[in-house]
Amino acid sequence: MKLKGIHHVSAITASAAENYMFYTKVMGMRLVKKSVNQDDVSVYHLYYGDQKGTPGTALTFFEFPGTSSNREGISSISLISFRVRDDKALEYFARRFDEFGVWHEDIAERAGRKTLYFKDPEGQRLMLVSDNGAVSESFIPWELSSVPIENQIMGLGPVRLTVKEPGDTLYVLTEIMGYRLKGSYRAEVQGQKDIIVLETGEGGSGTEIHLEERSDLPFERQGYGGVHHVAFRVEDEAELREWISRIDDNRIRNSGFVERFYFKSLYFREPNGILFELATDGPGFDTDEELEFLGERLSLPPFLENRREYIEKVLKPLDTAVRRS
Repeated sequence: MKLKGIHHVSAITASAAENYMFYTKVMGMRLVKKSVNQDDVSVYHLYYGDQKGTPGTALTFFEFPGTSSNREGISSISLISFRVRDDKALEYFARRFDEFGVWHEDIAERAGRKTLYFKDPEGQRLMLVSDNGAVSESFIPWELSSVPIENQIMGLGPVRLTVKEPGDTLYVLTEIMGYRLKGSYRAEVQGQKDIIVLETGEGGSGTEIHLEERSDLPFERQGYGGVHHVAFRVEDEAELREWISRIDDNRIRNSGFVERFYFKSLYFREPNGILFELATDGPGFDTDEELEFLGERLSLPPFLENRREYIEKVLKPLDTAVRRS
């Protein structure tokens, strides 16, 4: 029973329309699902990924209009990264960001890899990570992307957690969730301890958690530009139920089994308060839509279909139809 890596990361936006424009037009990702927050159906839940939203490629956003901006701090998911094929892809995006007026730093080495740190228009902290020429076997390029195939985002890379007291978080990751220590690298903030690198499954940047200890920050206040939770890959429902028993046996409060239709889930908070999810690889985002038209209509799981009329009435229309030549 092993976690396979990062499944998805869910963040917060104040504007679904502007979010959609940035991640599809600038980043070249595909909107693979336009749905709603199943716990608050008055707001959108947008899912971006490769051609079919392969597990490990998805960045999702809850739209909370009117929310305030995120205040950075501890007990947070403080950095999301994406894998690209090689250093040339980083150079491509650096030029692209200049063209679109996206704030970014210079290409720099972090944890032994070339990286490009940038922020989206709402201040979301993001980074591109070079995979040093590796080609992901699971990545499915999207032929209609605004970004050439050789430069497209191949999936999620390392996710950084920022905490005040790393010991208990480290215990949960290693002793309960099966992560293993890989190494460390120098902190970017002077006077802070080295950032710890952990990996799971077969290893590689798509499985990594980077644990940062910060003694100089207040607690993070979530808002747009912040991250809601990180999800870890579980093979299937049978294995997820084994994980539920394991979490229960360790007396960690949790959601129990949750049916999300596109995958099955379990939620719990690690000791510093960061929300973790365990999510199955299937059934997938093409369960209720043809692959060619993913994300172009409002998708609702069967248990919400009887509320479609109400949901469509309260949501602000969002045009996500893909223009085909």
